[in-house]
Amino acid sequence: MRTALIILAALSLSACAAGAGFGKSGGIATYDDLKAAQKACADKGGSLKLQKNGDVQYLDDYACEKK
Repeated sequence: MRTALIILAALSLSACAAGAGFGKSGGIATYDDLKAAQKACADKGGSLKLQKNGDVQYLDDYACEKK
């Protein structure tokens, strides 16, 4: 069950940040990568949020959530 949630969260982020992937910093959440992911997410009607127990340093710990 937990594995399924992790996979779902990763897929949600990749769908949100289409084109941004893991950014230019190998998955580290830099300002520019977060800005690009937030814009991509907003373009789809969502908002980029840090996942529960997520680490702010890693881009894949963020997910695009529908408003």
